[in-house]
Amino acid sequence: MVVSDGWTGAGQHYRAGMIGKIHKRLPIVTEHPVELSSRVIDTGEHDEAVNRVTDQICELADGISIVESFSHVISFRTEDGLVCFDTSGHPKGPPVVEALRTWSLDPVHSIVYTHGHVDHVGGSGAFAAHAAANGHRAPRVIGHEAVVARFERYRATNGYNIDINQRQFGGVSRRTGLAVGGGRQFLHDDVLWPTDEFRQDLTVDVGGVSFEMHHAKGETDDHLWAWIPEHRAICVGDLVTWVFPNCGNPQKVQRYPLEWAQALREMMTYDADWMLPAHGLPVFGSERVNRVLGDLATALEILTRETIAMMNAGEPLDAIVHSVSVPDDLIGRPWMQPVYDEPEFVVRNLWRLYGGWWDKNPANLKPSPAAVFAGELVALAGGVDAMVARAQEVVAAGDLRLACQLIELAVQAEPDSIHAHGVRAEIYQARRDAEFSLMAKGIFAGAVAESKAVVEGERTS
Repeated sequence: MVVSDGWTGAGQHYRAGMIGKIHKRLPIVTEHPVELSSRVIDTGEHDEAVNRVTDQICELADGISIVESFSHVISFRTEDGLVCFDTSGHPKGPPVVEALRTWSLDPVHSIVYTHGHVDHVGGSGAFAAHAAANGHRAPRVIGHEAVVARFERYRATNGYNIDINQRQFGGVSRRTGLAVGGGRQFLHDDVLWPTDEFRQDLTVDVGGVSFEMHHAKGETDDHLWAWIPEHRAICVGDLVTWVFPNCGNPQKVQRYPLEWAQALREMMTYDADWMLPAHGLPVFGSERVNRVLGDLATALEILTRETIAMMNAGEPLDAIVHSVSVPDDLIGRPWMQPVYDEPEFVVRNLWRLYGGWWDKNPANLKPSPAAVFAGELVALAGGVDAMVARAQEVVAAGDLRLACQLIELAVQAEPDSIHAHGVRAEIYQARRDAEFSLMAKGIFAGAVAESKAVVEGERTS
């Protein structure tokens, strides 16, 4: 039996070929990240991890360093102190600062938030604490004007954000360094809020080094990228992450695929020697930099163009989701693989951006409660046991997408059924194992945990 997710649409051929490789945990062998990125880009070989969480520092060039962490910290040495792009997440703040201090004991003059996600700003409290302990003034914090609104939204939706992040990162092992722990505070109290905000563009000079910052919607509405002419370097934040762009995240707010692609195209005009991302490997050499930027832009442009074309032709969301994808030869490149987000989710995000939430199925505009609908279908099928049995048959035939829909109807119709939940846990575990994006793995692992809790609760009651 070959178990797949049951999808036979665009991209299925590549999916079958890559699934085993993506599931394999790749080692860290090459010490210097630029040596690795150059080899990977030049040869296309992907036999080592390209997103590395080591908390170790590496000097990339005179006056530039990187700490590879949950999100990286890129630092520039100036005559007035260090300028650091991002601070990593809250648990990573102390080890990142410790690593940074093995490279330079200069005060941190400025912190630049590439955007307001907590894995980029959460470590700022450790930077402030280190400054205070050593008699340095608090760092200046530069960010787009929308960062503050993001922080306020995080405070207002604290419980929701904790819930979705535990689910999003709950589908992978903590050994990967990609898991997010518990805690009851999503945005920690010691996070530094911006002291210097801008709307579109901002140039600052720190100790003889210029930093030209540009706003660009992409993964977030508060994102920036920066050109540092003295080093011919671009700090790109999460606009490049060495995975398929996080532009469709099913549990997060709106992303902006076309604006993201436009920012990447603009970066290409600089012919930068250095591309310094917040995740993944730094890249040296203008040809390599522009290849990565161009591939990412092309993928987002394809998805945007084809999705809008089908929307304009009057197609419903269901038809578009199962038709539009990215060519296999493009998505198979080591800096493009959909191990975090994936094209199918970007298509849904595009529909939401340009068309709203209604999927063009009139029954979905004002439907009956899910449990009522499920109960009717389960009754037509001959009862919950019959629906569960059919779901198992569909799994045996290799169609996990349909099997998940059927077993979901069973537990919606009878939410206390131990038998249905037991089978549901098995089906979603198989679905989780067959997926490659962390987004999908986390949600399906969450379903497994839900059903296991019902089954275990019955056993212990």
